[in-house]
Amino acid sequence: MTRIAIDAMGGDHAPFEIVAGAVWAAAEYGVALELVGKQDQIEDCLDRIQREGFLSDRGKAGRRHRIRVDVKSLDIKITHASEIIEMGEAPGQAIRKKKNSSIVLTVNAVATGSSDALVAAGSTGAAMASSLFGLGRIQGIDRPAIAVTLPTMKKPIVVIDGGANSNCTPQMLRQFAIMGRIFAKNVLDIDNPKTGVVNIGEEAGKGNELAQSAYNLLEEEKERFNFIGNIEGRELFLNHCDIVVCDGFVGNVILKVTEGTASMLFRMIKNEFKSDFLGMIIGLLAKPFLRRIYQKINYEEFGGMLLLGVKGITVISHGRSRAYAIKNAVRVAKEAVETQVNQKIAESLSV
Repeated sequence: MTRIAIDAMGGDHAPFEIVAGAVWAAAEYGVALELVGKQDQIEDCLDRIQREGFLSDRGKAGRRHRIRVDVKSLDIKITHASEIIEMGEAPGQAIRKKKNSSIVLTVNAVATGSSDALVAAGSTGAAMASSLFGLGRIQGIDRPAIAVTLPTMKKPIVVIDGGANSNCTPQMLRQFAIMGRIFAKNVLDIDNPKTGVVNIGEEAGKGNELAQSAYNLLEEEKERFNFIGNIEGRELFLNHCDIVVCDGFVGNVILKVTEGTASMLFRMIKNEFKSDFLGMIIGLLAKPFLRRIYQKINYEEFGGMLLLGVKGITVISHGRSRAYAIKNAVRVAKEAVETQVNQKIAESLSV
């Protein structure tokens, strides 16, 4: 049975929502858990879930309902962590000073083989730094990268790097393309994914030096990457390609702008429906359709982002994650273990 280590103390809604999501995933996906954090708080959460269950507004037509899980029937072990790395702390310093922090011990669980993968919703920087130092890099990878899965009109698209590396070389973007391709094929089940480079224009000579050099590298191996050239920002969600490569600065801006735009549009629509009596009637009729659209673009449906290029499976969840998002993050981790993503990345680099 696959065992997933969870940083129970990381995130805005830790530890209860994190523990609840992990327990939900264990019951639904048949995984074992290693919950890492302050033992007394984790035990209190498990006792409360056993007695009362927990509330969620996801997974059942968007209505708030109570989820009940028999905690005692699950394979759960607890690893006590006496320290927590807070969101504002410098990641490098924090993981060196707080060796008994929940994220460091969560990564250590994977490094020692106690667990097969990890999920963390706390400081992204701390999760990345801990994974890099605790697990090491796959040979042939200069820097690990975050694979962000975004919804489009038809099927998801992978943006890589989503925020791990602000300063990149063209060779790093080529490595991102390799890792993104393995991820898209094995986790998203895309047979021969198309790859593009994020740029300000379609022409080969457009963009800065990094984008032009990355274009040339991928063009040299056009068949290997199924490379289709440059992709402008407006084309990201139109399914022209399956993987887009960029540095982490650009990737993170894409991610945050996408989240902000989706949130703004839904608020505007809700406000318009509330503006007059006719709008309220139309809003009631449209509610099921809007709910389905929201589920397709909601980050909670994707659960978390896979950190590719380290010798272990690390899934980084949104800091605002509640139980439903954590449940889906565990699913991503389980799929990454079962499809042997890391092994296939290593094999692809050796070719």
